[in-house]
Amino acid sequence: MTADTTLDLLDNDPVFHLKGGMLTMTLVELIRLAPEQFARQLAEKVEQAPNFFVDTPVVIALDKLSEPLSDMTLRHLLSICRDHGLQPVALRGGEDFRALAGNADMVLLPPGRQREKAIEVAAEPAPKPAPKAEPAPAPAAPAPPPAPAGAGKIITEPVRGGQQIYARGGDLIVLAPVSAGAELLADGHIHVYGPLRGRALAGVTGDRQARIFCQSLEAELVSIAGQYKVAEDLRKQQWKAPVQISLEGDSLKITGL
Repeated sequence: MTADTTLDLLDNDPVFHLKGGMLTMTLVELIRLAPEQFARQLAEKVEQAPNFFVDTPVVIALDKLSEPLSDMTLRHLLSICRDHGLQPVALRGGEDFRALAGNADMVLLPPGRQREKAIEVAAEPAPKPAPKAEPAPAPAAPAPPPAPAGAGKIITEPVRGGQQIYARGGDLIVLAPVSAGAELLADGHIHVYGPLRGRALAGVTGDRQARIFCQSLEAELVSIAGQYKVAEDLRKQQWKAPVQISLEGDSLKITGL
């Protein structure tokens, strides 16, 4: 074999492969143009799960927007997203937005064809106001001690696609299946006594000791303290098996139960 032949073989040796894959992407759907309200409401979302929003790729959907969108306003909205840790990678909408996307150095994706559900955030129950004390001759009995901060939240009904449930300050326990498109968030551990088909994010405020437990791992994404794996990686280990997921260093460890 001559030197020229060796060089020709090296030159034809592939340096990349094109592969199809299903990636999980967060969609930010604009309904109306109000940059100040957009910034405030986005900050509230980020406050719920700050680690999840670090360098999260998002698509800005313009399908439902009826107002004209200028280059300046779009750049302002993109800047707000980046200031809160989101990384806009594309716009979604009709052909009339193509020039806008090009000016912002972004690609334009076609409008969504499937029905999408708005995320239903499970609000924390508001504390009941204390009853007004009535004057009494004898001192009142001491109040019972407050419940511990990590008491957590228990969900007994199936979690549907499009629902988001957040256990602030504790663990989240789900005694039912979790559907695809649903999202579980907890400051502590997450326990799912059934199939886990949506997203599960434990330790969202930075608790690296948090863990995820489920009876059948079929998730779109799992995350602990900002470190995550998507379905494409999860299918390679313990898929549809009872597992626990923990954080070791900067990677997730998945072991059977």
